Amino acid sequence: MSPITDIIRRKRDGHALTADEIGLVVRRLADGSLPREQAAALAMAIFLNDMDARETAALTAAMARSGTMIDWTGRLSGPVLDKHSTGGVGDKVSLMLAPIIAACGGFVPMIAGRGLGHTGGTIDKLQSIPGYDPFAGIHRFQQVVADVGCSIVGQTDDLAPADRMMYAIRDVTATIESTPLITGSILSKKLAAGLGGLVMDIKAGSGAFMSDDEEARALGNAIIASAREAGLPARALVTDMDETLGHAAGNALEVMEAVAYLRGDIREARLHGVTVALCAEMLVIGGLATDIADAEAKVEAVLANGAAAERFSKMIAALGGSADLLDRPETHLAAAPVIRPVPAPVSGWLAKVDGKAVGEAIIDLGGGRRRVDDVVDPRTGFADVVAIGTRFDAGDPVAIVHAGDEDAADRAVEAYLAACTFDDARPADRPLVRMVLGR
Repeated sequence: MSPITDIIRRKRDGHALTADEIGLVVRRLADGSLPREQAAALAMAIFLNDMDARETAALTAAMARSGTMIDWTGRLSGPVLDKHSTGGVGDKVSLMLAPIIAACGGFVPMIAGRGLGHTGGTIDKLQSIPGYDPFAGIHRFQQVVADVGCSIVGQTDDLAPADRMMYAIRDVTATIESTPLITGSILSKKLAAGLGGLVMDIKAGSGAFMSDDEEARALGNAIIASAREAGLPARALVTDMDETLGHAAGNALEVMEAVAYLRGDIREARLHGVTVALCAEMLVIGGLATDIADAEAKVEAVLANGAAAERFSKMIAALGGSADLLDRPETHLAAAPVIRPVPAPVSGWLAKVDGKAVGEAIIDLGGGRRRVDDVVDPRTGFADVVAIGTRFDAGDPVAIVHAGDEDAADRAVEAYLAACTFDDARPADRPLVRMVLGR
């Protein structure tokens, strides 16, 4: 029996792995010599049998050390900060948050991912912008952070390469929700990026991987503890993901919404609330604001005076995108050939939305992946999504589907309506930020 097979068997049988065993797996992941079927088997064994705090810390440290560790000492004039979301439907917060923090004096070296399961990925969104290169290399990444204040890129072979393989495996093996694998994936990239502070956005609800508040709390506390063990100050917000965040879900559509947000054209209330709350925590943890109220005022100021929008434009241009994306997004972002309303079948209130079902409908449209090598159609998704608690007459649109062809549009309309629950009574309001951890 090979050493890797023995490690898989031990974890399958519920035993704790040693740091040496974990280190061997991570090295094999990083150099590409671990077969995918063995990586998948180990991921499932970890999912089923968990890892203790020692194992999780060893996994995180080994994955961080599997590539380059960036050191910003003496290179930047402000704190190095980042946030990470566990994933949701329509979650385009990073596109606004990074330039907001940069405009407030922070530096954001954000290493983002592609979509996981039914949730969208920041890199997939950015790749809907013609020319934008999220894989320009570590030196370009560092230069853009220094020059602009923020840079959003994908994982390269330089940064936590072991996690890059495991991330792709988790996406297609139903092991996304594993707390130690989530913790190791998130923190290995953040430690490799040389952060001085991290704020987590733990999504909870029907559109999240953690549907239960207590599961979300446990994950948040696990990440905070592991981060602090590694010397990284961290906080976490558990935020509502019982419906699409914002008006759009789908790659190019979400970029369009982010542009409208930064320009001040329209800012959907829930999206704005989550963005401001996360930015405020980052500014406080980085010493750029005295308290949350001071931080919120600074965020609103850089949105109002256009400083955040300017940073966004500079970041897009610095990584190969169009310099005038902010001014003319419709000329750069591809549009779907079929655009059709999703009509409410009855009069009443929109009482509930199955967020996961909406995410699955986007995948069916081609806007996400079922396999690692699936090609994403950035044009597809849902726009003008109406929030829970909205009153409708029969026939009013609850969303607008953007599809590649008529058959796909038909399926998407049916799937979206199946995800919605209508009622004669207005649903109760839900808190946007369910809890704050680590203050």
